[in-house]
Amino acid sequence: MITRRHIFTAALLLATAVAAPVHAEDKPTEIRIGTQKGGFFPAVRQRQTLENAFKPLGIEIKWIDFQFGPPLLEAINVGSVDFGFVGDSPPIFAQAGNTKIRYVAAVKSEGDNQAIIVPKDSPIKTLADLKGKRVAFAKGSSAHNLLVGALEKAGVAWSDITPAPLAPADATAAFVKGSVDAWSIWDPYLALAELKEQARVIAFDKDVHKPNAFYIAGSDFVEKYPALVAKLNATFAAEGVWADSHHVEVAKAQSEATGVDIEAVRRFVDRSTYRVVPLDQDVVRSQQAIADRFAKLGLIPKQINVTDIVWKWTPGS
Repeated sequence: MITRRHIFTAALLLATAVAAPVHAEDKPTEIRIGTQKGGFFPAVRQRQTLENAFKPLGIEIKWIDFQFGPPLLEAINVGSVDFGFVGDSPPIFAQAGNTKIRYVAAVKSEGDNQAIIVPKDSPIKTLADLKGKRVAFAKGSSAHNLLVGALEKAGVAWSDITPAPLAPADATAAFVKGSVDAWSIWDPYLALAELKEQARVIAFDKDVHKPNAFYIAGSDFVEKYPALVAKLNATFAAEGVWADSHHVEVAKAQSEATGVDIEAVRRFVDRSTYRVVPLDQDVVRSQQAIADRFAKLGLIPKQINVTDIVWKWTPGS
């Protein structure tokens, strides 16, 4: 239900984005934004909100799609993307690999958009039953973190499973063929597996930990254009407020843009949140816990300090 508070908040955030001071001499001609299949980005693109916010500055917006987070962050690292949206694990793997990125904003999830699933007739009923099984996940993704955390919670060692690191498209085929026993995955792939394959969820993100997603920018881009980063954050924040009250429009745009079944899209949009906020201590603490867990298991090459790459965003400043 759309309330006056929703309208006022969105209007205030958008006004902040429009008003953010940017000097003519310190701006690029184009900002390249990396996105994935999930989220509300097709609706944002249809609404042309970012284009309208940055056009008066003479800046064009270019959208670049990725299958999942790690390739997106590598694109930011090499300078072919300026700003993008990913889950919790990709920035940790990227930081451990000395990738030139900064956390610039967060989205706090309710934990319903990612899960570990099994085929409908699988004998696997609990996380403990994953012992000895072949489990698919996208390496370096938030699904990787979910699997690690879920196994730890169930008392199953990483060495007790057969990891099957697969990109989402390959994992989809493997799951359908039955060549993997379980799959840690996010929406829209999760919703599609539930609807098309009657996949069973044995654990959602929220059953294991409190997940977050992030807006990430290249460190050079942040240092050169901090006002533009603040403007991007404010514009996406305003769009997030709008999206939380317009699930029908978000789902329609998503389905049209990706060709994903509208029923699956509605399912994951209705269990999504889009509010964009600064990184607070709880978010940073959660990220650090993930980093520490990965370092302990040897999944990243060294211990890292998450706060080293957090850029402070103060909305309205």
